[in-house]
Amino acid sequence: MTSDRILIVGCGRVGAELATQLATQGHQVTILDRTVRSFRRLPDHPNITKLEGMGFDPDTLKEAHIDDAYGLAAVTSGDNTNILTARIAREVFGVPNVVARIYDPRRAVVYQRLGISTVATVTWTTGQAIRRLFPETTPTDWTDTTGTVSVMEVSLPTSLAGVQLSTLNLDNSIKFAALLRGSSARLIERELIAQEGDRAIVLVTTAGSARLQEILKGDQ
Repeated sequence: MTSDRILIVGCGRVGAELATQLATQGHQVTILDRTVRSFRRLPDHPNITKLEGMGFDPDTLKEAHIDDAYGLAAVTSGDNTNILTARIAREVFGVPNVVARIYDPRRAVVYQRLGISTVATVTWTTGQAIRRLFPETTPTDWTDTTGTVSVMEVSLPTSLAGVQLSTLNLDNSIKFAALLRGSSARLIERELIAQEGDRAIVLVTTAGSARLQEILKGDQ
């Protein structure tokens, strides 16, 4: 992984953990927060620069060297602040990789379709909880900005044990991409056979979603 300059706006628990991980990986991190006290969450690391100020203030962003930033993550506790910061970074300064943390899942969908990458905290947490409460369900892990292609982690029904997984792929609408078996994971190769208890990562288009549900019910 190359060393890049990353700007993080918001030094809460998420911002501090993100800054720490990126700095440990060798990236040059500048983290902004309007409250100096928030920086107490950060370790003393040579790759981390702390800057007091508002993340959507152009002058503060310039002071943080946004002009040569590889990416910016807006992870404050406010949706409006994160979206405004993300838009300024992308539209004014042309930062190539921008992501905003969003709490309201309805707004996250709207911004995602406008081309603003978002991390919807509530949606992700809800999906993870449902998956563990009802492992037979198929909550979506990711959907592209057009709403066409989704990625799902699914439980394979007992009826698929002994079936060659590649035969379940349907034209360009369903792709069984990876197999999760016990504590291991691997990409699905042509001859890979399903076993009872397997899970799979599946790529599916809107057109193939109904057929995928049939497959997962054992109607392949």
